[in-house]
Amino acid sequence: MALLRSENGCPWDLAQTHRSIRQNVIEEAYEVADAIDRESAADLCEELGDLLLQVVFHSRMAQEAGAFTFDDVADGICKKLIGRHPHIFGDRKVGSAQEMLALWDAVKAEEKGQKTASETLRAVPVSFPALMRAQKLCSRSARAGVLPEDPAGAMRAVLDRLQTGEKVDGAELGSLLFSAAALCQTLGADAEQVLAAACGRYVDAFAQTERMAAEAGIPLSQAAEAQKRIWRTSVDEIEKKQEKKKTEEQQA
Repeated sequence: MALLRSENGCPWDLAQTHRSIRQNVIEEAYEVADAIDRESAADLCEELGDLLLQVVFHSRMAQEAGAFTFDDVADGICKKLIGRHPHIFGDRKVGSAQEMLALWDAVKAEEKGQKTASETLRAVPVSFPALMRAQKLCSRSARAGVLPEDPAGAMRAVLDRLQTGEKVDGAELGSLLFSAAALCQTLGADAEQVLAAACGRYVDAFAQTERMAAEAGIPLSQAAEAQKRIWRTSVDEIEKKQEKKKTEEQQA
């Protein structure tokens, strides 16, 4: 990377800044997650390398600016792991994974000088995807003993407006989405993964609807009621296939 960023190196690499390749870090992290979801060891190996390249790239630019080096990054995470595991590298005692998480949070808050629960909430990055941030906020609120808004109450507020013909504003829709994230947190489900799975089912159902509509000679744009019936049929078929696959995996 030092060579690529030198005067005799690559013009593109030399022209980059932390901000110009900020999105690259996000994209590479998502590609790592995708490889994990697809359970592809080969792709995971490749994508982890691509993600590591981003760490090297940013570290090199920081070194050129006199801020820090790659060694500082590696040293920092080693020190953090040691500091966050006093039950391994120190004399603290924990009896369960839950106690370990509580200890981790306490040490982290101390490291960052967070003295109140509000400060831990404000520390959740605003650059997170909104759904992920919402669930993280709910999780930290719950650890502080404060439960988020009742999801059923948020749903009722939106439905009441719809039933009276009133316009539902963005704040109410936001509260509804936040409450959905809170519900996922309460049920122990990952909101991002739940929604991602729903998106996948939607695409599958739409494709099946399109095929079935074509076979029946029904244009999707002109057959709303028929489309709904076909849609329900396609969703049912997909759910049956998923249930069958789940049963087979449990029996395997």
